Amino acid sequence: MVTGAASGIGRALAEALADEGVKVVVADLDEAGMAATVEAIRARGGQAVSVRADVSDLGSVQALADRAWAAFGQVHILCNNAGVALWGGLQAATLRDWQWVLGVNLWGVIHGLLAFVPRMIAQGEGGHIVNTASMAGLIASQGLGVYNTSKYAVVGLSETLAKDLRPYGIGVSVLCPMGVATQIRASERSRPDHLRNETPATGLPVELIGRTLGPDDVAAMTIAAIRSNQLHVITHEEGLEALRRRGQRLEQAVLARKT
Repeated sequence: MVTGAASGIGRALAEALADEGVKVVVADLDEAGMAATVEAIRARGGQAVSVRADVSDLGSVQALADRAWAAFGQVHILCNNAGVALWGGLQAATLRDWQWVLGVNLWGVIHGLLAFVPRMIAQGEGGHIVNTASMAGLIASQGLGVYNTSKYAVVGLSETLAKDLRPYGIGVSVLCPMGVATQIRASERSRPDHLRNETPATGLPVELIGRTLGPDDVAAMTIAAIRSNQLHVITHEEGLEALRRRGQRLEQAVLARKT
C-alpha cells in the first residue's frame, strides 16, 4: 500500500515494490498520475490497482484499507508517503496553513496507522511500515516551520512505533530525504479550496543544500531498509554535518549545566 503514489517518491516506491514481486495498491488524489503508475507496473508484468484517497480524511483511508484487502486479501507493507510542502516564516502562518500541512503530512500517517495496523497485526504474519518524513524532520530550517513541525512529528512517531510493533514482527522505517526530483514544490495544486488562504502566500521555496537525487534512487534505499529492518533512511551524506552540529548543541546544553 503506497500513498502519494501518483508521482515522485511514491510512484518510484510503488514501481520498485512491484519489481520485487509485491502486489501494489496505489493511492493518491491525482487520478491521471495514479493511472500512469499502475500502467507502468502492469507493463513490466506487475500487479497493481489504484484507489483515489484523501489521507487527511480518516473515512477515506479506512475505505482505502477496505479496498486493499478486497483486492489482494492481505497487506504486509504500508508506505505512508503522501506529503505537501509550505514555505514561509511561522509568524505569517495561518490556521489554514497548519490544517492543510498537518492534515496531510502528520494526520495522513496517523490515519494510515489507524486503518491498517490493527489488520496487519491480526494477520499475524509481520510486515513493514515506511513513513516518509524528511531531513526537515531532523534539522530545523528557517522558513520551513510548518513543514518542520509535521516532519519532526513523523520522525518521533516512527521511532516510537518501531518499539511498539516489534513484538508483532512489524518493522518500521522513517524516510528522511533531502533534495529529490519530485513535484513537492507544486504542492499548492492539491490544496483543497476550503483551506486556501484569502491572500496568497509570499514565502519563497527554501533552497536545499546538496545533490538532488532521483526518486528511483530513494526508492532503492527504502527497499533495502525494508529488507534489513533499518529504522532511519537518510538519503544524503550532505546532511551528516548538520546532524553532527545538532548533536553537539544538545550535548553542550547538558554540559552547560555543570559549569
